[in-house]
Amino acid sequence: MSRRYENPWPHEDHSVLDILWWKLGVRHRETPVWEDAPDTPAEHIALDPAALRSPPTAGWRVLWLGHSSFLLQGAEVSLLIDPVFSPHCAPLPFPSLRRLVDPPCGIRDLPEIDAVLLSHSHYDHCDVPTLEALGNDIPLIVPEGHRSWLAKKGFRDVREAAWFESLSFRKGVTFTATPSQHFTARTPFDRNRAHWCGWLVEGGGCKLWHAGDSAWCPAFREIGERLGPIDLGMIPIGAYQPRSIMRSMHMNPEEAVDVFEDTRCRRAIAMHWGTFRLTDEPMGEPPLRLRNELRKRGIADDVFRVPMVGEMFEVGRRV
Repeated sequence: MSRRYENPWPHEDHSVLDILWWKLGVRHRETPVWEDAPDTPAEHIALDPAALRSPPTAGWRVLWLGHSSFLLQGAEVSLLIDPVFSPHCAPLPFPSLRRLVDPPCGIRDLPEIDAVLLSHSHYDHCDVPTLEALGNDIPLIVPEGHRSWLAKKGFRDVREAAWFESLSFRKGVTFTATPSQHFTARTPFDRNRAHWCGWLVEGGGCKLWHAGDSAWCPAFREIGERLGPIDLGMIPIGAYQPRSIMRSMHMNPEEAVDVFEDTRCRRAIAMHWGTFRLTDEPMGEPPLRLRNELRKRGIADDVFRVPMVGEMFEVGRRV
């Protein structure tokens, strides 16, 4: 029997029945924290594909593709994290899970991709049609337990890492899997048969960290102690309501600021919001709550940015 994974610390949990009652509107209904928050997706800006043709010669270029998807370019490599280009984040085109903001470019507009990092197997993070469009020989960097499943899908270069395990890539770039609090499933029958993680990307004198999909957990302090300071974090702020269910798997914006501080990030970009309607909070509420919490703690908005889909960020570039 294949291994089952779990979060190695105590936490609240939810059951399949909790999800069913919530989706049926029977239980777990909560009013928005920010009552006048707009129910609108993230803003979108046009992208010139020519800007992506080659990695920068110094530092890194980070592009938000929507939800938890990013293009990272630096140290002579181009990487994708959790790329989802499909119009739905589901096994079937359910209207409730359709994409509400287009990606800023098409797959064909991307530069040559050297590797794809995946945080876990949920449909809003692991989009098989996107991976197939990139080619079955693309190196896939994944947490434990995903290799055999992806190999059955025809992918020939799948490399697994356990939490805090580092993989050397090329041009001095390394990938380190970092802990998160979540779960995995593609069907009702494979829950937690594979692990989940975030990814630290090191190269060219910079550290970039993608938190993956996660609730707040004590492991973030350990990440900061062992791997910090981090030049740029990509931290989720959305899909948190109802808290009675989501608290065990998704952080809210206030907890995202805790994660920013725990992991010793110098700067951060807010992700996992504004692209798909996954939960009950208004789509425009996460940025409002994030900015409010940053002001309370005396952290400038431009230190923990709320991006537009298609917005680019430069990290550690030296002229």
